[in-house]
Formats: sequence, C-alpha cells, structure tokens
Amino acid sequence: MGKLKVMTIFGTRPEAIKMAPLVKELESRPEFESYCCVTAQHRQMLDTVLDIFHIKPQFDLDIMEDRQTLSTITSKCLLGLEEVFQQVRPDLVLVHGDTSTTFAGALAAFYQQISVGHVEAGLRTGDKYSPFPEEMNRSMVGRLADLHFCPTETNRRNLAAEGIARGVFVTGNTVIDALGTTVRRDFQFTTPALNHLDYQEKKVIVVTCHRRENYGEPMEQIMNALRRLALAYENEIELVYPVHLSPVVQDAAHSHLDGLDNVYLVEPLTADEMHNLMARSYMVMTDSGGLQEEAPALGKPVLVLRRETERPEAVAAGTVRIAGTGELDIFAMASELIDSPAAYAVMARAVNPYGDGRACCRIADGILYYFGRTDRPPEMFKNR
Repeated sequence: MGKLKVMTIFGTRPEAIKMAPLVKELESRPEFESYCCVTAQHRQMLDTVLDIFHIKPQFDLDIMEDRQTLSTITSKCLLGLEEVFQQVRPDLVLVHGDTSTTFAGALAAFYQQISVGHVEAGLRTGDKYSPFPEEMNRSMVGRLADLHFCPTETNRRNLAAEGIARGVFVTGNTVIDALGTTVRRDFQFTTPALNHLDYQEKKVIVVTCHRRENYGEPMEQIMNALRRLALAYENEIELVYPVHLSPVVQDAAHSHLDGLDNVYLVEPLTADEMHNLMARSYMVMTDSGGLQEEAPALGKPVLVLRRETERPEAVAAGTVRIAGTGELDIFAMASELIDSPAAYAVMARAVNPYGDGRACCRIADGILYYFGRTDRPPEMFKNR
C-alpha cells in the first residue's frame, strides 16, 4: 500500500500560521507524501510565515496583484490549481478556514473529483454577509468537503444542524499548536519600538482592524474610539496597531491616529512577532478571527470589534467580549478593563477553549482513519 498524497493549500498569513504546524506534522509521518501549494493571495505577509516555519512549497501560484478583487482571486486560483492537481493527482486536498483561496481550493478539487479536507470547519455566524465573504466561503466549503476538522464541539453541532455528520472530527485549533513554537521569553522584535515599550508599567494594548465588513462607517467609529482611548489614558496605556497593508485600512488608521504619542502604527508583524507581542500585552482589541483564539491561549482579554463572532466558545468562557463597532460602546468596554482590576481578572483567568496543542496530530490520525489505514478513530478534543 503506497503513501497517501496529501496537498495543503493556503494563501494568506492567517491560513499559513494555522496550516504550518499541520504541514510539519504530515511531513513527519511516513504514511504521507506531503505537498504544499500556496496561492500567495497575500504575498508579503504569507512569505514571512513560510520563513518562520521553514516551509518551502512545491507549488506557488503567486496570484497577488494590486487592488485585487474577490473575483480575480477566485478565478486565478481555480485555473492555477487545475494544473497543479492534474500534475500531482493528490488523494486529499486540505484547505483552511474561510478565505477565497479556501473556497477556490475546495471547488477546484471537487472539479477534479479529489477528496477535500476542511481544517477549521463548522464556524458560523448565520449571516451570509458577515463576515464577508468568509461566512459563505466556509459554508460552501462545508458542502464540498469530505472531511471536516472542527476546532470545538460547538463547530461540530453547527455542521450537524446542516445535515453534515460523516467525516467530522473535533480536533482543537491548530493555532494552539503553532503558539507552542513561536512564543519565547527572550524574543527580540525587528521593530525597535516594540523592544523598548514598558510592558511592566504601562498597559500595552494590541489593536488590529482590517475586515471588509468594517470598511466605511464602522471603521470610522472604531478609529474614533481608539483615538478617544489614547487621549483619555495617555499616561497609562500604549496602543500598538500593526496596520494592514490594505489602502483603505492604511488611510483610516493614519488619518485618525497619527501624531498621538502613545499610539504606535507599525508595519504588519510576522506571526512570531504578533504572538510574542500579545504574550507581553495587557489586552487585545481586534476584528480578527485568529486573534480571538490566540489571545485567550496567552491569558489576554479580547474585545471583538465586530457585531458578532463565529467563535462563541471564548465568549461563553469569558475570555472574549463583543464590543461592536460603535465608538462609545468600544470606549466604555475598554475603559472598564483598564480601570477595574476585578473586571480584568475575570477575563484574564478564564480557560482557553480552543485547544491543547495536539490538533495536528488528531487531523493526521483522522486522515489515516478516513482512508482505512487504521481501524482506530482519533481521540476527540474536549474543551473544558
């Protein structure tokens, strides 16, 4: 019996962070012939992750272009992956999460009648336009996939409600596996200012805001809230905002926050830099999905700068609160965590519900079980 040909496909930095430990796990197993294909939907930010984890993809579609649209990303991925699949003929294609690369990868594999495994399956908000386009991307991949690797039991129940019960495994989230290799006490940042921040005496708040559904008025409100916080607590807090490369986000951040002494607008950070910055921070304010999982694993409270989240487990556990996109609501919630040690302690002490660092092992075991290479199904992750 020959090795199973498994191809991992990803194109953005968040996908790469979460797929990198899985690539390494597959490479370490003698049962697999592992291939890695990147679309480079986000070229520069993707490459930094590949360097950190020492991954050299066998295939690189290099699709990124200036002011690319969802349609150009999807069409270029479909055409490029068709050639790759015809060359390799993998037994299984693994896609991650909810990006345009994810959807195109699953669809291209379906067109070639190749089995699809969906890593980070079963996340839902129930609103097809929020987050956009992620909610529909992951929902459609759910219909195309043969294997569904759910981070939590909640995600499994979401799939069951849609009639998806076969090939479903609860694994924990692979990002917890990644954190185990990136966070170090002696870490040095390449951005000099981050090495000189007073993490002991000042409350360093990590900020990210970049989602498409926040473009326009929501982002205006968020930036106003950040400015209000910086001015109200100029002697207590430092805001560190790695600004996404999107021109829309760049314009919004710099027009509202330039010139404030306690606000640091820095270039996008590498995965290991972001992880180590969060580990040293006081709390996180973000519209990112991934940071909602990573920060609780590091014991940091998170305020979500969105109207809803597809990651309700952390809300239920108490590590995450939804602040919304209104200036006054965001300011009030952040102020409470800055002013009240008791409120802060409740969130900081809550238990991380997303994983135990063994998600990649469970996924690899699940693949072997699906293809009949073992009679024993993988153990399921149980968040406590």
